[in-house]
Amino acid sequence: MRHFLTLSDCTSDEIHHLLRRAGELKAIHQRGELHQPLLGRVLGMIFEKASTRTRVSFESGMAQLGGHAIFLAPEHSQLGRGEPIADTARVLARMTDAVMIRTFGHERIEQFAEHCSVPVINGLSDQSHPCQLLADMQTFIEHRGPIAGRRVAWVGDANNMCTSWIEAAGMLGFELRIAAPEGYRPSARTLELGGNWVSLHDDPRDAAAAADLVTTDVWASMGQEEEQAQRERAFADFCVNDSVMAVAAQDAIFMHCLPAHREEEVSTSVLEGGQSVVWDEAENRLHAQKALLEWLVAGQ
Repeated sequence: MRHFLTLSDCTSDEIHHLLRRAGELKAIHQRGELHQPLLGRVLGMIFEKASTRTRVSFESGMAQLGGHAIFLAPEHSQLGRGEPIADTARVLARMTDAVMIRTFGHERIEQFAEHCSVPVINGLSDQSHPCQLLADMQTFIEHRGPIAGRRVAWVGDANNMCTSWIEAAGMLGFELRIAAPEGYRPSARTLELGGNWVSLHDDPRDAAAAADLVTTDVWASMGQEEEQAQRERAFADFCVNDSVMAVAAQDAIFMHCLPAHREEEVSTSVLEGGQSVVWDEAENRLHAQKALLEWLVAGQ
């Protein structure tokens, strides 16, 4: 029994296996073939943060694999009325085959996993977003081949997405160049996850120079709405626009985990332009997570 709370819960070889399998499952789906290794299995889904892609991709993924997903919101469960996390974890472990949690504090997921005897998946926390990174890696491979040895530019806040990118760089061996303003950069401890593969830059153009991939996220994540005005000032020069993409490699692609705020962290011209692969990236949440579910629940 394994949990998937961060990328580091897997080895590099296991990550590569999941990415290969995600591509295979996508091809199976596109051919219209029935593939139901999780027939009769149930995924419990706890959402303490709003979601579109995470909920739809996990529900659709379980259905396509022959299983079923149960949606649990705090206001509709005893967690929202103060039941201890450990108690909910022990109960759901007896009724489901895996649990996905999308929440704020990463420690909530860690506590749940500590008391849960079925696999626990991090659907997003304030520390990391490993499921999104699987989809991002799958998307890069589809468009540009292996990511090892390539250059990736992250522009913007050192949020959960940035942390998972740092982790991925250290595990998969690609250069990650982070452009972020003072006060919004990764901690020294977080940077250790990426080792010598990660560097910090003051200017988005410096980070994006000759990059094979440029990626970003919103300036204010869920729970930071009261900081929006302050963050708009801090990140005013950190928009991924045409001038940033112009210094990247000629065949560079652009990613964003979505939802996107046009003309803030990314210009409309980049988001909707020919280098953008954001819609493939969003779709691949489905296939990457199917590979993860198949591996965790069915041991395949």
